[in-house]
Amino acid sequence: QVQLVESGGGLVQPGGSLRLSCTASGIVFSIYDMGWYRQAPGKQRELVAGFTSEGSVNYVDSVKGRFTISRDNDKNTVYLQMNNLKPEDTAVYYCNTGWRLIGGTRYNYWGQGTQVTVSS
Repeated sequence: QVQLVESGGGLVQPGGSLRLSCTASGIVFSIYDMGWYRQAPGKQRELVAGFTSEGSVNYVDSVKGRFTISRDNDKNTVYLQMNNLKPEDTAVYYCNTGWRLIGGTRYNYWGQGTQVTVSS
């Protein structure tokens, strides 16, 4: 059974920091790209940060210079360090594996989401 368990969300004041964690089980973590998405009320889900299959990292423009994605394959965990948080960062943040083709079948897994609220 595949599970992606996120943690680290919460309420923070503008300018504050949070670190999200996503620990995976039931998959070979190292072969998946891994990324973080977010969805704010009334908006579409968007990719915040993610690793590519070539090993580089992409960020949405609005978080460049403030957020950092990292991973520890030994711990099956991907992180999102979020600094200088702004009210517009308020959203539910989801961990995602990215698509992987294994034995002719495509796989893609999501976590349950963790709420991040930036407010004074």
